[in-house]
Amino acid sequence: MKTSTEGLMALVGHEGIVLSTYLDSEKVPTIGIGHTAAAGPPNPKTFTGKLSIAEAFALFRKDVSKYEAAVAATVKVPLKQHEFDALVSFHYNTGAIGKASFVKKLNAGDRAGAIKGIMDWKKPAAIIPRRTAERDLFRTGIYPAPFANIYPVKANGTPDFGKPVRVDLRKMLAAPPPPVEPAKPAPAPVEPPKPATPIPVPPEPTITPTPPAGRAKGIWALIIAALLGAWLWLTDVWNHAWAWLF
Repeated sequence: MKTSTEGLMALVGHEGIVLSTYLDSEKVPTIGIGHTAAAGPPNPKTFTGKLSIAEAFALFRKDVSKYEAAVAATVKVPLKQHEFDALVSFHYNTGAIGKASFVKKLNAGDRAGAIKGIMDWKKPAAIIPRRTAERDLFRTGIYPAPFANIYPVKANGTPDFGKPVRVDLRKMLAAPPPPVEPAKPAPAPVEPPKPATPIPVPPEPTITPTPPAGRAKGIWALIIAALLGAWLWLTDVWNHAWAWLF
């Protein structure tokens, strides 16, 4: 199992970055990101000069792999990623993963007791904030912000904590940016209203006016009178013609 990128950033944030040899709180010669002679060469006590940022991180990654192996060999129960990261940070600082009583509780299945026992390692007092962060990471999986300070070294060989340079570790460790909440999908386009289908209107029927009943009778009376008049005229003409002939 390997330390996650978030775990590495948390560890660098705790250690800080000092590119020249300095004395830590226990007067142990240290360089880079918490590198001491206990982790292997180079020996900060005899190292002269100054590391570059790239050299400091390369040395850090080499050191971390050794502490990862020790944690994996010591802890006998399955670990979640954030739990492993917290234990690597603890061991990187103390070198005590093999003798810490809380690890025995963890291996025995007493996770609550193990979490509480992490805080037994709180000396010197300046280490309490780090130990609290490691305990909280083990318990909750919440990592600290991905930033660290680069400190210069004073003439007396101690870090000048009053002149830090704040750096973003995501760039130095080539970590992916934090996840961004996906954009909400665009609302579905609203279809324009369909034109209304016209309702066919039947043509108006043609109405032939019917003459009033009284008017019809008058017309027939005129026709009959005309016919009768014609008959009488023809009869009169015939009578005159007959008389003339005979």
